[in-house]
Amino acid sequence: MSVVLLLSFSLFYLYSSISTAQSPSQSYPYGISYHIDCGGSTELTDRFNTAWQADRFYTGGSTAIVSEPLRFKHPQEKTLRYFPPSSGKKNCYVIPNLPNGRYYVRTFTVYDNYDGKSHSPSFDASVEGTVVFSWRSPWQEDLARSGAYSDLFAFVSDGQADVCFYSIATDPPVIGSLEVVQVDPSSYDSGEIGQGYILVNYGRLSCGSGQWGPGFSNDTDLFGRSWQSDSDFRVSESEKSIKTVVTKNAIAGTEKSPNYFPMRLYQTAVAVGDKEELEYELEVDAKLDYLLWFHFAEIDSTVKKAGERVFDILINEKNVKRIDIFKEVGSFHAYSWNYTVKNLSSTTLSVKLVTVAGAVLLSGLENYALVPADLATVPEQVNAMKALKDSLKIPDRMGWNGDPCAPTTWDAWEGVTCHKNKNGTALVIFQIDLGSQGLKGSISDQISLLSNLELEL
Repeated sequence: MSVVLLLSFSLFYLYSSISTAQSPSQSYPYGISYHIDCGGSTELTDRFNTAWQADRFYTGGSTAIVSEPLRFKHPQEKTLRYFPPSSGKKNCYVIPNLPNGRYYVRTFTVYDNYDGKSHSPSFDASVEGTVVFSWRSPWQEDLARSGAYSDLFAFVSDGQADVCFYSIATDPPVIGSLEVVQVDPSSYDSGEIGQGYILVNYGRLSCGSGQWGPGFSNDTDLFGRSWQSDSDFRVSESEKSIKTVVTKNAIAGTEKSPNYFPMRLYQTAVAVGDKEELEYELEVDAKLDYLLWFHFAEIDSTVKKAGERVFDILINEKNVKRIDIFKEVGSFHAYSWNYTVKNLSSTTLSVKLVTVAGAVLLSGLENYALVPADLATVPEQVNAMKALKDSLKIPDRMGWNGDPCAPTTWDAWEGVTCHKNKNGTALVIFQIDLGSQGLKGSISDQISLLSNLELEL
């Protein structure tokens, strides 16, 4: 649970009263979507007809423009919001009034020496109180200059989405754009995996094609996912016999609940010759579980029956599945299969497809880290801390934004100490020490909700 600051409420209602274009757009088939041009002051539509909203829902910070705007294709990539030390260690975008459910969250992050200091910043980013991205200086040169998109799937259970940034040392966190799209709550096997994980994208590959999807082409993905070429992830030995297979035929079974995978994904594929293998090496972080999602469609019309194309999937040299696409779904029909790698001990994940009969054929591959959701502060204590912040007029420099206690790997709000509750399922406020801050104001009656509190003012 997280605090919605008065500033966020004011911005939302102010913009809503000016123009209906400021309200969230509808995302088919589920609910709403926001596309926020961080640092942007006007509404705009990009060349792929995505409507971007002017910057809003931020708790502080300042705006800037990249140093070389002509190098960026999209206007929403040229403006920035950054959070200097005067805004506090922790700053957030807090998007209110969301239906509870699952959301696709995508950020664009770039430095491009916007401040003239030639020092890319170090900071962490969290979604719903869980750390999901870490940026450490110095960034790779191409990343610092051109930026990168990062995305994930997370559940929202408190009616608002919190995307927060935590400064390392005195570096100002920075963000170029933020997108939040409601998706099917049952997507990506959530019934089996549960809602206690955030799925962080470590590679969403389309085989036999270039990069496509929202922000990169006119191709549609109902969840807002973009897909990158698989070519950079293939092991070089696989390149010798790679063949690209393409069809314009319609593919059955696409754009269906709960994952709504686009037809475009299954109309291209890569194949390797008989007795050959197709191998990918995916960079990952150790000590996490990873969800691999494989995509197939038999788009070679010369394959007429089951048994003509059969191959095995090996994950880190372990044979985990035998695939016969035609046997499963016939021809020109989408087929997907997923597998979870538990507690990976290395920083490389090997995926190998080995021929049994005929040739290997693959349309796409997704890799998601299953990041356990962090503990959150008890909801009524969040409300009490929000009331205390308002009544004491806590200054921006103290960074009282987002959840008072989460993520647990960050410091709590300045002057605040948190502990787990008795059963270890949530966080509670244990101590507030503001004696050296020179604050003045009344204390809200909601302070009584902080039942574990030691207070020093």
